[in-house]
Amino acid sequence: MSPDLTFILILALRMAVAAAFVVSASVIAERAGPVIGALVATLPISAGPSYAFLALDHDAAFIAQGALASLSVNAATLILGLTYVLLAQRHGLLLSVVSALAVWIGLAILLRSLELSVVGGLFANAIAVVLCVSLTRRYAHVKMPLITRRWYDIPFRAALVATLVALVVTLSGRVGPAISGMLALFPVVFTSLMLVLHPRIGGPATAAVIANSGWGLMGLALALSLLHVGAPHFGSAAGLSLALATCVGWNLALWWSGRRKADLAK
Repeated sequence: MSPDLTFILILALRMAVAAAFVVSASVIAERAGPVIGALVATLPISAGPSYAFLALDHDAAFIAQGALASLSVNAATLILGLTYVLLAQRHGLLLSVVSALAVWIGLAILLRSLELSVVGGLFANAIAVVLCVSLTRRYAHVKMPLITRRWYDIPFRAALVATLVALVVTLSGRVGPAISGMLALFPVVFTSLMLVLHPRIGGPATAAVIANSGWGLMGLALALSLLHVGAPHFGSAAGLSLALATCVGWNLALWWSGRRKADLAK
Protein backbone atom coordinates (compact mmCIF):
# COMPACT_ATOMS: atom_id res chain seq x y z
CA MET A 1 0.00 0.00 0.00
CA SER A 2 1.38 3.40 -0.97
CA PRO A 3 2.19 5.95 1.77
CA ASP A 4 -0.37 8.38 0.35
CA LEU A 5 -3.17 5.82 0.45
CA THR A 6 -2.18 4.81 3.98
CA PHE A 7 -2.34 8.46 5.09
CA ILE A 8 -5.78 8.91 3.49
CA LEU A 9 -7.18 5.76 5.13
CA ILE A 10 -5.82 6.69 8.56
CA LEU A 11 -7.12 10.24 8.21
CA ALA A 12 -10.57 8.95 7.22
CA LEU A 13 -10.60 6.67 10.28
CA ARG A 14 -9.65 9.55 12.56
CA MET A 15 -12.36 11.74 11.07
CA ALA A 16 -15.00 9.03 11.51
CA VAL A 17 -14.05 8.27 15.13
CA ALA A 18 -14.07 11.93 16.15
CA ALA A 19 -17.35 12.62 14.35
CA ALA A 20 -19.09 9.65 16.00
CA PHE A 21 -17.88 10.78 19.43
CA VAL A 22 -19.02 14.38 19.03
CA VAL A 23 -22.39 13.54 17.48
CA SER A 24 -23.20 11.11 20.30
CA ALA A 25 -22.35 13.70 22.92
CA SER A 26 -24.35 16.46 21.23
CA VAL A 27 -27.43 14.22 20.97
CA ILE A 28 -27.22 13.66 24.72
CA ALA A 29 -26.92 17.40 25.23
CA GLU A 30 -30.09 18.04 23.22
CA ARG A 31 -32.21 15.58 25.15
CA ALA A 32 -31.04 16.32 28.69
CA GLY A 33 -32.05 19.97 28.98
CA PRO A 34 -29.95 23.16 29.04
CA VAL A 35 -27.99 22.51 32.25
CA ILE A 36 -26.95 18.92 31.56
CA GLY A 37 -26.61 19.78 27.90
CA ALA A 38 -24.12 22.52 28.72
CA LEU A 39 -22.09 20.17 30.94
CA VAL A 40 -21.87 17.65 28.12
CA ALA A 41 -21.13 20.30 25.49
CA THR A 42 -18.23 21.72 27.52
CA LEU A 43 -16.45 18.39 27.77
CA PRO A 44 -13.52 18.11 25.32
CA ILE A 45 -15.63 16.14 22.85
CA SER A 46 -14.12 17.98 19.90
CA ALA A 47 -10.73 19.09 21.21
CA GLY A 48 -10.08 15.73 22.87
CA PRO A 49 -10.02 13.63 19.69
CA SER A 50 -8.05 16.36 17.90
CA TYR A 51 -5.35 16.33 20.58
CA ALA A 52 -5.32 12.54 20.74
CA PHE A 53 -4.60 12.36 17.03
CA LEU A 54 -2.02 15.15 17.26
CA ALA A 55 -0.24 13.16 19.97
CA LEU A 56 0.16 10.27 17.55
CA ASP A 57 2.09 12.48 15.13
CA HIS A 58 3.99 14.90 17.39
CA ASP A 59 6.05 14.88 20.57
CA ALA A 60 5.06 16.05 24.05
CA ALA A 61 6.61 19.50 23.57
CA PHE A 62 4.34 20.10 20.55
CA ILE A 63 1.27 19.07 22.58
CA ALA A 64 2.29 21.31 25.47
CA GLN A 65 2.67 24.36 23.26
CA GLY A 66 -0.60 23.60 21.51
CA ALA A 67 -2.38 23.40 24.87
CA LEU A 68 -1.02 26.81 25.84
CA ALA A 69 -2.43 28.29 22.62
CA SER A 70 -5.73 26.53 23.23
CA LEU A 71 -5.90 27.98 26.74
CA SER A 72 -5.99 31.52 25.38
CA VAL A 73 -8.49 30.59 22.68
CA ASN A 74 -10.80 29.08 25.29
CA ALA A 75 -11.40 32.58 26.66
CA ALA A 76 -12.51 33.62 23.17
CA THR A 77 -15.01 30.74 23.17
CA LEU A 78 -16.56 32.12 26.34
CA ILE A 79 -17.09 35.50 24.67
CA LEU A 80 -18.47 33.74 21.58
CA GLY A 81 -21.09 32.18 23.83
CA LEU A 82 -21.91 35.53 25.44
CA THR A 83 -22.31 37.17 22.03
CA TYR A 84 -24.64 34.47 20.77
CA VAL A 85 -26.77 34.39 23.93
CA LEU A 86 -27.38 38.15 23.84
CA LEU A 87 -28.10 38.30 20.10
CA ALA A 88 -30.24 35.15 19.93
CA GLN A 89 -32.87 36.64 22.23
CA ARG A 90 -34.15 38.93 19.46
CA HIS A 91 -32.29 38.13 16.26
CA GLY A 92 -32.22 35.30 13.77
CA LEU A 93 -29.80 32.46 13.23
CA LEU A 94 -27.55 34.04 10.62
CA LEU A 95 -26.83 37.28 12.46
CA SER A 96 -26.39 35.57 15.83
CA VAL A 97 -24.02 32.83 14.66
CA VAL A 98 -21.99 34.88 12.19
CA SER A 99 -21.49 37.66 14.74
CA ALA A 100 -20.46 35.18 17.44
CA LEU A 101 -17.96 33.48 15.13
CA ALA A 102 -16.54 36.83 14.01
CA VAL A 103 -15.99 37.77 17.66
CA TRP A 104 -14.32 34.41 18.30
CA ILE A 105 -11.94 34.77 15.36
CA GLY A 106 -10.97 38.31 16.30
CA LEU A 107 -10.39 37.52 19.98
CA ALA A 108 -8.58 34.26 19.23
CA ILE A 109 -6.11 36.08 16.99
CA LEU A 110 -5.69 38.89 19.52
CA LEU A 111 -5.17 36.60 22.51
CA ARG A 112 -2.78 34.39 20.58
CA SER A 113 -0.71 37.43 19.56
CA LEU A 114 -0.27 38.34 23.23
CA GLU A 115 1.51 35.00 23.87
CA LEU A 116 0.09 34.68 27.36
CA SER A 117 1.69 32.44 29.95
CA VAL A 118 -0.28 29.75 31.76
CA VAL A 119 -1.08 32.18 34.57
CA GLY A 120 -2.08 34.87 32.07
CA GLY A 121 -4.27 32.44 30.15
CA LEU A 122 -6.04 31.30 33.31
CA PHE A 123 -6.57 34.91 34.34
CA ALA A 124 -8.09 35.75 30.94
CA ASN A 125 -10.41 32.76 31.24
CA ALA A 126 -11.43 33.70 34.78
CA ILE A 127 -12.33 37.23 33.69
CA ALA A 128 -14.31 35.88 30.74
CA VAL A 129 -16.19 33.40 32.96
CA VAL A 130 -17.20 36.07 35.47
CA LEU A 131 -18.33 38.37 32.68
CA CYS A 132 -20.29 35.71 30.83
CA VAL A 133 -21.96 34.16 33.89
CA SER A 134 -23.07 37.53 35.22
CA LEU A 135 -24.48 38.73 31.89
CA THR A 136 -26.17 35.49 30.80
CA ARG A 137 -27.65 34.32 34.11
CA ARG A 138 -31.11 35.65 33.28
CA TYR A 139 -31.20 33.67 30.03
CA ALA A 140 -30.00 30.33 31.45
CA HIS A 141 -33.33 28.83 32.53
CA VAL A 142 -35.68 28.14 29.65
CA LYS A 143 -37.91 25.11 29.22
CA MET A 144 -36.65 23.08 26.29
CA PRO A 145 -39.31 22.38 23.62
CA LEU A 146 -39.70 18.91 22.16
CA ILE A 147 -37.04 18.43 19.50
CA THR A 148 -37.94 16.70 16.23
CA ARG A 149 -34.86 15.38 14.53
CA ARG A 150 -34.35 16.02 10.82
CA TRP A 151 -32.55 13.67 8.48
CA TYR A 152 -29.58 15.98 7.93
CA ASP A 153 -28.85 16.82 11.59
CA ILE A 154 -26.42 14.02 12.34
CA PRO A 155 -24.64 14.11 8.95
CA PHE A 156 -24.27 17.88 9.30
CA ARG A 157 -22.64 17.68 12.73
CA ALA A 158 -20.50 14.75 11.67
CA ALA A 159 -19.27 16.72 8.66
CA LEU A 160 -18.35 19.72 10.83
CA VAL A 161 -16.29 17.62 13.23
CA ALA A 162 -14.68 15.52 10.51
CA THR A 163 -13.63 18.68 8.67
CA LEU A 164 -12.05 20.11 11.82
CA VAL A 165 -10.09 16.93 12.51
CA ALA A 166 -8.90 16.82 8.90
CA LEU A 167 -7.71 20.44 9.11
CA VAL A 168 -5.91 19.94 12.42
CA VAL A 169 -4.19 16.71 11.39
CA THR A 170 -3.13 17.79 7.90
CA LEU A 171 -2.05 21.33 8.81
CA SER A 172 -0.34 20.63 12.14
CA GLY A 173 2.97 19.72 10.56
CA ARG A 174 2.98 22.93 8.52
CA VAL A 175 1.53 25.56 10.83
CA GLY A 176 3.10 24.48 14.13
CA PRO A 177 1.69 23.91 17.62
CA ALA A 178 0.17 27.39 18.14
CA ILE A 179 -2.14 27.30 15.12
CA SER A 180 -2.86 23.62 15.74
CA GLY A 181 -3.95 24.52 19.27
CA MET A 182 -6.22 27.24 17.94
CA LEU A 183 -7.78 24.89 15.40
CA ALA A 184 -8.29 22.18 18.03
CA LEU A 185 -10.34 24.62 20.14
CA PHE A 186 -12.53 25.84 17.29
CA PRO A 187 -16.06 25.74 18.82
CA VAL A 188 -17.44 22.93 16.66
CA VAL A 189 -19.89 21.65 19.28
CA PHE A 190 -21.28 25.09 20.11
CA THR A 191 -21.55 26.02 16.44
CA SER A 192 -23.33 22.80 15.51
CA LEU A 193 -25.77 23.17 18.40
CA MET A 194 -26.54 26.74 17.34
CA LEU A 195 -27.00 25.87 13.67
CA VAL A 196 -29.15 22.81 14.32
CA LEU A 197 -31.24 23.92 17.31
CA HIS A 198 -31.86 27.60 16.62
CA PRO A 199 -34.16 27.10 13.60
CA ARG A 200 -36.10 24.35 15.39
CA ILE A 201 -36.60 25.51 18.98
CA GLY A 202 -35.79 29.22 18.70
CA GLY A 203 -32.96 31.45 19.82
CA PRO A 204 -33.82 31.78 23.55
CA ALA A 205 -34.02 28.01 24.13
CA THR A 206 -30.80 27.38 22.21
CA ALA A 207 -29.13 30.26 24.04
CA ALA A 208 -30.07 28.66 27.38
CA VAL A 209 -27.73 25.75 26.65
CA ILE A 210 -24.88 28.11 25.78
CA ALA A 211 -25.64 30.34 28.78
CA ASN A 212 -25.07 27.43 31.17
CA SER A 213 -21.63 26.66 29.73
CA GLY A 214 -19.49 29.30 31.46
CA TRP A 215 -18.29 27.32 34.46
CA GLY A 216 -17.87 24.19 32.37
CA LEU A 217 -15.47 26.02 30.05
CA MET A 218 -13.49 27.11 33.10
CA GLY A 219 -12.91 23.44 33.78
CA LEU A 220 -11.60 23.05 30.25
CA ALA A 221 -9.21 25.94 30.90
CA LEU A 222 -7.85 24.15 33.96
CA ALA A 223 -7.49 20.93 31.97
CA LEU A 224 -5.53 22.69 29.22
CA SER A 225 -3.23 24.22 31.84
CA LEU A 226 -2.53 20.78 33.29
CA LEU A 227 -1.91 19.39 29.80
CA HIS A 228 0.60 22.16 29.10
CA VAL A 229 2.46 21.45 32.34
CA GLY A 230 2.02 17.68 32.45
CA ALA A 231 2.79 16.60 28.90
CA PRO A 232 6.53 17.48 28.97
CA HIS A 233 7.00 15.85 32.38
CA PHE A 234 4.85 12.73 32.11
CA GLY A 235 4.34 12.29 28.37
CA SER A 236 1.47 13.11 26.05
CA ALA A 237 -0.68 10.12 27.00
CA ALA A 238 -0.52 10.86 30.71
CA GLY A 239 -1.05 14.57 30.12
CA LEU A 240 -4.12 13.96 27.97
CA SER A 241 -5.53 11.50 30.51
CA LEU A 242 -5.03 14.01 33.31
CA ALA A 243 -6.71 16.74 31.28
CA LEU A 244 -9.70 14.52 30.46
CA ALA A 245 -10.06 13.44 34.09
CA THR A 246 -10.00 17.10 35.13
CA CYS A 247 -12.80 18.03 32.72
CA VAL A 248 -14.97 15.10 33.72
CA GLY A 249 -14.36 15.60 37.44
CA TRP A 250 -15.01 19.34 37.21
CA ASN A 251 -18.31 18.91 35.36
CA LEU A 252 -19.44 16.15 37.72
CA ALA A 253 -18.75 18.51 40.62
CA LEU A 254 -20.82 21.22 38.90
CA TRP A 255 -23.66 18.74 38.38
CA TRP A 256 -23.54 17.61 42.01
CA SER A 257 -23.48 21.20 43.24
CA GLY A 258 -26.50 22.05 41.08
CA ARG A 259 -28.43 19.03 42.35
CA ARG A 260 -27.64 19.92 45.95
CA LYS A 261 -28.82 23.51 45.50
CA ALA A 262 -32.01 22.27 43.86
CA ASP A 263 -32.68 19.87 46.75
CA LEU A 264 -32.10 22.59 49.34
CA ALA A 265 -34.46 24.92 47.50
CA LYS A 266 -37.34 22.43 47.76
